[in-house]
Amino acid sequence: MGHLVGKDIYQKLGKKIDGSTIRTPMNKQLYAILKELYSHEEAELIVKMPYSLSSFNRIQRETGIEKTKLEGLLKSLCVKGLVMDIKPKNKFLYIISPLAVGIFEYTMMRTGEGLNTKKWAHLFHEYMQMPGGFYDANFGNKEKISIMRTLPHEETILPSEFVEILDYEKATEMVEKSNKFSVGICSCRHEKMHVGEKDCDTPLETCTSFDSSAEFLIRNNFAREISKSEMLDNLAISKEHNLVLNADNVKNNASFICQCCSCCCNLLLGVSKHGYPNTIVTSTYIAEVDEEKCNGCGKCAKACPVNVIEMHAEDSFEIKRKKTPLVDKDICLGCGVCSLNCSMEAIKLTKRKKRVIHPENTYERVILQSLERGNL
Repeated sequence: MGHLVGKDIYQKLGKKIDGSTIRTPMNKQLYAILKELYSHEEAELIVKMPYSLSSFNRIQRETGIEKTKLEGLLKSLCVKGLVMDIKPKNKFLYIISPLAVGIFEYTMMRTGEGLNTKKWAHLFHEYMQMPGGFYDANFGNKEKISIMRTLPHEETILPSEFVEILDYEKATEMVEKSNKFSVGICSCRHEKMHVGEKDCDTPLETCTSFDSSAEFLIRNNFAREISKSEMLDNLAISKEHNLVLNADNVKNNASFICQCCSCCCNLLLGVSKHGYPNTIVTSTYIAEVDEEKCNGCGKCAKACPVNVIEMHAEDSFEIKRKKTPLVDKDICLGCGVCSLNCSMEAIKLTKRKKRVIHPENTYERVILQSLERGNL
């Protein structure tokens, strides 16, 4: 392959990735990440590849790379998660991985000998924490299309409203409709473990995927195959550890469910730590408090993964004033973790008055994301 001249190839690679669905501003941390993960030849290939799903023949035509060499480069990139190989109709199609969901997740899901995992974790961590960087580039203009949406814990929905919950809002229904399942290491938790910021006892292996996404992860050794019953058992862990269920932000053919903890999840931290409430799209539900049932214990406020519940003392002349939880309804995710911790059943999820719109499928979400971020 003829080497690209002029601007440094890793600068060109950064610009290419920045033009994908997720804005990825260049700085010294990103430059270091790219040099760590991509060989010079791999970087040159990515720069020349189309953004859209493409056949091997199309990639060969557009890059001019000899067949055997191209096969080796694509295989190497897929094994590292820097390119995704999808097989919709018995023929592989390839697409460049964006930073998320993509480069970050697949890199931090890798295990085995000879990997610079600790170094990668620190580089990604530094990159995500940079003021005015990743979060601001993607959500600084109040963008509303995120890659993930929250699913409600079904048992926390007020019984009178449960009949209205749609199939795409139920984690259990998403599992029932799928045929292939995988579980792998949570990339965020793995990253935080290596930088010393994992403050929970949640297991690492909780990242679950479905069907074609599961096949990609299994094929490239990012995850292992599990049965449907194991998938449901894995979801049960979320209740034990106060985890938020976050899925692909689409109504149809969702590809994953993340089980997110407040101390590690980069998107939850985008809300709670960095102040960008749209990093995750809310569910169609919201937490409501029944003050008559509430005993003011404050467990719901302590459990809230994005810190949007405050205990408020009632105006009273009594020495011991009962405190009641106030929910910031502009930010509440509608996850139900607060309700899981309420023995009085005083806080439940109810339908939001304002409708929440989720994209129909991945294609629609990508188009909407790209339009918002000026990448189309």
